[in-house]
Amino acid sequence: QVQLVESGGGLVQAGGSLRLSCAASGRTFSNLTVGWFRQAPGKEREFVASITWSGGSTVSADSVKGRFTISRYVAKNTVDLQMNSLKPEDTAVYYCTAGRYGSRSWDAYIYWGQGTQVTVSS
Repeated sequence: QVQLVESGGGLVQAGGSLRLSCAASGRTFSNLTVGWFRQAPGKEREFVASITWSGGSTVSADSVKGRFTISRYVAKNTVDLQMNSLKPEDTAVYYCTAGRYGSRSWDAYIYWGQGTQVTVSS
């Protein structure tokens, strides 16, 4: 079992930055792919980015490319999402997730955090 806990959400003005962190307990992220999804009110859960723990290969949604960066920190067993140039449309609850295989589809992932709110004001 893996327990995931997100931190770092909050309120920021458009153009600002936030850094989200996902910490795992119960086991390491070894052999897993870690992803970030987001869900805005009234919308479906949306893929943001993912990273393979073993090789550090990343995938990002087109909507965040060039603005968001996903990174892993092996010593701390954490995965961060650095979000720059934030827009009001980035407002959502952001979820950390992990699974055996990387995918842009939320149902491919096994473990989920509780989510952290990110609000970008215009």
